[in-house]
Amino acid sequence: MNEFINIKEICKDAKKIAIGGHIRPDGDCVGSTLGLYQYLKKTMPKAKVDIYLEQPAEIFNTIKGYADIDSKFQKEETYDVFFALDCAKDRLGDAMKYFETAGTTVNIDHHISNKGCGKYNYIVQDASSASELVFDLMEESEIDVEIAKAIYTGMIHDTGVFQYSNTSPKTLRIAAKLIAYGFDFTEIIDQTFYEKTYVQNQIMGRALLESMLFMDGRCIVGMVDQKTMHFYGVVPKDLDGIVSQLRVIKGVDCAIFMYETGTLEYKVSMRSNDKVDVAKIAAFYGGGGHKKAAGCTVNGTFHDVINNLSKSIEMQMFS
Repeated sequence: MNEFINIKEICKDAKKIAIGGHIRPDGDCVGSTLGLYQYLKKTMPKAKVDIYLEQPAEIFNTIKGYADIDSKFQKEETYDVFFALDCAKDRLGDAMKYFETAGTTVNIDHHISNKGCGKYNYIVQDASSASELVFDLMEESEIDVEIAKAIYTGMIHDTGVFQYSNTSPKTLRIAAKLIAYGFDFTEIIDQTFYEKTYVQNQIMGRALLESMLFMDGRCIVGMVDQKTMHFYGVVPKDLDGIVSQLRVIKGVDCAIFMYETGTLEYKVSMRSNDKVDVAKIAAFYGGGGHKKAAGCTVNGTFHDVINNLSKSIEMQMFS
């Protein structure tokens, strides 16, 4: 659903505008929402603009507007326009109440599972990131260095610093325009993508150490339970990057990482190559994502979850 929209036209009479992204916000979610937030604050100076996200990782705190993020969702507000970025409305978490009551809703996303939930929808499934799509909708003359930094941050996170297959010539052309603003793009890559705390590396090491290969080494699974998370003092955002590290093990076509979120409940992340469409598997369990990167929440014991997922993976691998 590629319906090009005019942000300024949609917001021209709006007095109150809000922006939200998905639960457990990743780099693209943070970059796209903060980029749009800055853009609207700049181009709609008479409007009140709010941004709602679950508390993002502190690695993103150098992006302008980070301190303005509302992670409490306690305001009693009805907005003229609400932008849902990088997700459909059902993944907005506590911000969904603002979406539901807004006069006009806009959905900007690149996930194949999203059919569009707004009055206006800009859904481009082969785009690298929501951040790339937000750039599409901006007037380039209004972009400044801080907006460029936010968009660039989002793009590097969803493309794996431009190494994933969702990186297109257009993606790289946009990146070239962004770094031309003169910010230190290498520092952004190091600080937000590669750099990890000692504890984050510890928990990654633990997950890799206890991971298991199956299907003749073509699949791998790693898991962290709540007891282990409490022992290391980590939260879900500290687990970012583990599934990608599992994926780069030689001979692996599909990697699964899961962590315990409750009794008999696991948050599952999957990464694959062309052999497996993990978005289809995630969608079966009510999740979503892309062909090579998707996630869902699954109930059952650890072994039940793996048995069920492996059946779906096997059907694709050997069909």
